[in-house]
Amino acid sequence: MKMYFECNSGISGDMSVAALIDAGANVQKLENVLESLKLDNEFSYKISKVTVNAIRAVDFDVILPDYKENEHHHHHQHRNLEDVYKIINKAKMTENAKALAKKIFKITAQAEAEVHGIDISEIHFHEVGAIDSIIDVISFAVLFDDLNPEEVYFSPLTEGTGTVECQHGTLNVPVPAVCAITSKYSIPLKISDNIGEMVTPTGASICAALFKNNKLPDEMIIHKVGYGAGKRHYKNPVLRVILFD
Repeated sequence: MKMYFECNSGISGDMSVAALIDAGANVQKLENVLESLKLDNEFSYKISKVTVNAIRAVDFDVILPDYKENEHHHHHQHRNLEDVYKIINKAKMTENAKALAKKIFKITAQAEAEVHGIDISEIHFHEVGAIDSIIDVISFAVLFDDLNPEEVYFSPLTEGTGTVECQHGTLNVPVPAVCAITSKYSIPLKISDNIGEMVTPTGASICAALFKNNKLPDEMIIHKVGYGAGKRHYKNPVLRVILFD
């Protein structure tokens, strides 16, 4: 079985997880792994069916506790790459899934280090939503390992325009980390007229970890299609994953 990520509407961590769930990956396996993280006080999650432009899709939503602002620093740790690796290492997931999760996070950390001009050891995943990325990446690695495709293909990553607000302030789209990742791994990037961020650093890192620049076959027999819904407001926020021979 082969896997094709059709990224005409961008790619993000939650969209990727949702698309693999919709494509038939083992949700019970995912639930067991997330429970093994023992981070219950930091997040919960919800998997639901939604409709995007009249097409049924899956939504994967990591939910953070609603802490008061003065409690924020007690509950959202400033984790570096080694801290994230420790979380991955203690998870009850296969060695292949662990290796993929670590690879994705390292790609992100390397890009952030390059952008900020500091050593990779100094990169901290400290935004309030950083736990989102940890859960998205681990979930993706578990589900991808479960489906275990023999080959992976990607369309060019379609990005939007404009700006996005983050911890560092206002950034142009594509954000610097996405530019760094797509440049280093020679990933084709296509700019659309959608306003806003369509390719997130986590999405770009997922692509970079699996990208081979191989040409999609001229013909395919489709076995399963998964639709992963995004949460941004643009024309068609959905990632399509096709399983085929």
